[in-house]
Amino acid sequence: MATTYNNLYLDTRARLRKAGIEAAQLEARELVCYAADKSRDQLYRDMSLYATSQLESRVEELVERRLSGEPVAYIVGEWEFYGVPLDISSDVLIPRWDTEVLAERAIQRAQAAGEGARVLDLCAGSGCVGLAVATQVPSCRVVLGELNEGALRVCKQNVRRNELNARVTCISVNAMEAPASALWDFDVIACNPPYIPTGDIAGLDASVRDFEPRMALDGGEDGLDFYRAVSAKWKSALRLGGSLIFEVGQGQAPQVEEIMAQHGFENIQTVADSQGIWRVVEGVINN
Repeated sequence: MATTYNNLYLDTRARLRKAGIEAAQLEARELVCYAADKSRDQLYRDMSLYATSQLESRVEELVERRLSGEPVAYIVGEWEFYGVPLDISSDVLIPRWDTEVLAERAIQRAQAAGEGARVLDLCAGSGCVGLAVATQVPSCRVVLGELNEGALRVCKQNVRRNELNARVTCISVNAMEAPASALWDFDVIACNPPYIPTGDIAGLDASVRDFEPRMALDGGEDGLDFYRAVSAKWKSALRLGGSLIFEVGQGQAPQVEEIMAQHGFENIQTVADSQGIWRVVEGVINN
């Protein structure tokens, strides 16, 4: 019996839900859209049409990959963050909703800095944070700084995809080393560094541990290596009054506050995500 697009979507959603996947509705839609090569609007328009047997087989194949643990963003090769459509590959972490707190703070700081504000997204990954700032603050200029070559390629694709070449540049930088003098005079540095303690990686959910890049997860023995290095070595890259804004892992905020204070940052404040987890720590350089 022939299956409509609507039934194909509902069956996919039911299978994902049964497997305990929280975002089953979103993921089912993304998988069916990808298999059918349709936009969301086209899928909704065509819900009453019948799907071919080839399409059913294609969806089945994609669902099996998802049920084996592969994240849907890697299967379909794209994701959305803060309203910005992004290319995604296994070279980068999949942008998460809790990182929107980091983007939100960076947007507010960039707006406060006024016309021509300069923003650095350090450890940029897909470029999601910096591109969110660039789309929300049209007067600013953004640099996406990333060490991994594959991730840097994804950054460049995402700059092109969102037609932001005039205001966003991508550069290869190592966050663990002091910046070249060409990378100075930023009003805002936003940084979502690797922060999982090395010993904790084996215990992560398989979809993260087995598929996401370890380089973007491993923050050293206590998870704080990047916070120490960036706080010490990158404060020279900030203008007076400039802000360094970190995303932090659960329970890390007090230690990161202390690290920033030790390196001369002032007005240190911490912001919680929508789950009440202290997610962002920021401070200002005043001298």
